[in-house]
Amino acid sequence: MPSELRRITNIYVHAPFCARRCCYCDFAVKVGRNPAAARWLAAIRREFGTLRSSGEAPVAPVLETLYVGGGTPSLLEPRFIAGLAGVIGRERLASPALEWTVEANPESFGDRTAEVWAAAGVNRISFGVQSFHRGALGWMGRLHSPADAAAAVDSARAAGVANLSVDLIFGLPDHVTRSWEVDIARALELSVPHISLYGLTVEKGTPLHRAVSEGRARVAAGSRYRDEYLFAAEALANAGYEHYEVSSFALPGFASRHNRACWRGAPYLGLGNGAHSYHGGRRWWNERDWDAYAKRVRKSGRAVVGEEVLGAGQIRLETLWLGLRTREGLEEAALGGPARLAVRRWEAAGWASRRAGRTRLTPEGWLILDDLTLELA
Repeated sequence: MPSELRRITNIYVHAPFCARRCCYCDFAVKVGRNPAAARWLAAIRREFGTLRSSGEAPVAPVLETLYVGGGTPSLLEPRFIAGLAGVIGRERLASPALEWTVEANPESFGDRTAEVWAAAGVNRISFGVQSFHRGALGWMGRLHSPADAAAAVDSARAAGVANLSVDLIFGLPDHVTRSWEVDIARALELSVPHISLYGLTVEKGTPLHRAVSEGRARVAAGSRYRDEYLFAAEALANAGYEHYEVSSFALPGFASRHNRACWRGAPYLGLGNGAHSYHGGRRWWNERDWDAYAKRVRKSGRAVVGEEVLGAGQIRLETLWLGLRTREGLEEAALGGPARLAVRRWEAAGWASRRAGRTRLTPEGWLILDDLTLELA
């Protein structure tokens, strides 16, 4: 079916509230310990209703994935996450194959939250652990202790949610005391079926950016960034995890279906401040600021502040980049002569491998993913 006619089966909902902004964070968040949960749910309801009635977002009768990210969704009273089922439509969430993911921070997730979420239909939880070292967590601005991560995982499992993921950050500044090897070992001890690794980046406007600009912090040397990534990739592979995307590792059957759908170019709908949507070659995005978003939605039902229609060249470049970032890679038959020559050079350098007519990047190649993609453009 042409993408213009495909119905949307994947929805992302942004919950922007955080008790504190981490030093590296440039996400669309609203800081405060008393989130406006009722206002948030009402805004999501109105925005979703407007998009459906206008025909701009043709949502399928049954969803494949629902992903609630943030921010810190677990900062909300659990009943508001449960209330999303009524907003999206319980009939849309009725498939036994539905993947409903919600992000959580360990310090704001316990038995009650786990029970309410599970009863509502949440069946996958992604925990923002980042590190198991108290000093590293304090430097980041995280509010949980190393022990809180294990307690949160235990609460989820006790409620019957077994599809769990933890996030870890590598490449911290040189002055931050932390053992990356210990962090990987502690993550493996949790026996969660999914682990995501993110290299620290310095984004403009963040406290970290100011610290680096003023010489108060120094980012990790490129060699350490590389070594930590490759160490984790090998350790997780040895533990039975499939490295199925540049940042993602999963035991068989536990890859994120929501993320894979987006990487494969499937249409998706984003609700909430800062959320992006894609359908039929068109991408649009919402107002980032939470209060401005809520006011726009209350007034008109929409908060779109930008859009673009992708041309053939943009679609090709994105297809190459998305393909190279995943384990599936690219079909070699779709690559032209110059591209095939580039791929041969990658293989010789250890950046790529070929199997069953497809070219896949190795972990060494994923470290320079953007540069390699541009070689094929």
